[in-house]
Amino acid sequence: MNTTGDTEDINETERTFAALPAARGRAFAQSWWGQAWLKALEDTALDGEQLKLGRRHARAGAVGAVSVRPGRITAVVADRDHTWHRSDVLWQQLSPADWDRFLDLVADRSGHIAALLDRDMPPVLVEDAAAAGIELLPGIGDLEPECSCEAWDHCAHSAALCYQVARLLDQDPLVLLLLRGRGERELLDELQARSASRAEAPAAERAVTGVSAAEAYAARDILPPLPAPPPPVGTPGAVPVLGGGTPPAPGVEAAALEFLTADAAARARRLLADALSPWHPDSPPPPSLTPGQDAVRLAAARPGEAISARLAAGSGRDARGLALAVRAWELGGTAGLAVLEEEWIPDPAALARADDRLAAAWEDGEIRPRLRSAGNRWTVVGGDAQLRYGRDGRWWPYRREGGQWAPAGPATDDPAAALAGLSAEG
Repeated sequence: MNTTGDTEDINETERTFAALPAARGRAFAQSWWGQAWLKALEDTALDGEQLKLGRRHARAGAVGAVSVRPGRITAVVADRDHTWHRSDVLWQQLSPADWDRFLDLVADRSGHIAALLDRDMPPVLVEDAAAAGIELLPGIGDLEPECSCEAWDHCAHSAALCYQVARLLDQDPLVLLLLRGRGERELLDELQARSASRAEAPAAERAVTGVSAAEAYAARDILPPLPAPPPPVGTPGAVPVLGGGTPPAPGVEAAALEFLTADAAARARRLLADALSPWHPDSPPPPSLTPGQDAVRLAAARPGEAISARLAAGSGRDARGLALAVRAWELGGTAGLAVLEEEWIPDPAALARADDRLAAAWEDGEIRPRLRSAGNRWTVVGGDAQLRYGRDGRWWPYRREGGQWAPAGPATDDPAAALAGLSAEG
């Protein structure tokens, strides 16, 4: 349904919108880009009384059909005495070079294309364009009036036209791009051609471009203010009960879905709390977990035997292997899990540092256990104790349990202390 009354084919370079009804008691622009359009008008006009009269004309429905074409909008506006004036507002079109850069940056980001198709103009699109030297929104002095009343500045008629156009922009920001020189069909055809060309190009030929920090910072004034941050959440929401209704599909367990829902809620709460913390801007984002690591993290929550069995099978472990992985996770997170599951050979420099550290770990007169090294692991000869050297330079104690090496404590910088702890436990 066309609520704007657009009477022309949107594929052409001119669109005519039927006169809009009176709009008493409402703002003319709801969208941030519509508000930017009105700000350009209000910052440019020298006579505030003419702006007020223009708003009254627009609210009263005195603006006739609006014609939009590249570089110009036109309408007939009725005065209070029922005389009519043709009013135009001109805005310079983008140059062919500007359009070329703009189409390239939109084609490089699928999100920009999707936003335009959804009749949206996200701030990041305008920011990217500004960083490339392309102003999509008007500024002071950009909207030039022409009116049959022969006013030299924005008169009530051109102001009324601009206020009416703000209502049209709320519904379709592509009107802005038409004013800048491209109709919808031409715009989409060119984007499709560029996207297809990029998809066919070898990966090595696809240039990755960016903008300088100075250009990005310079674009800050065209963007709307950021919304207020959301309030912190005290506790995660209640987990819905999924059982008792329609039987789930084969392979789907209600209890497993309830567990995952609770976990997602708890993680979302932690992420929000971290995002609202004062140290968040200076903290690097945590690395993403692999599916195998995430399975161990979930199993560490003790979800029960059935769900643990599914996590073990899904991560390629048996029940014993998952239990050892959970123990390693609880002692050291991803680093502890890596020490359990990865055997690696330190480079010569790291190996020399490890040997020196071991040699200096026992004082003169102390009995040093005989150690056999293999990769990053030093095993006590004839014993059930082992030290593992992590990629972080710390030592992890292990003990043989049931024929398998199992984590026996947290990491430490002192290999002798780690072995002493194993001996004390034994």
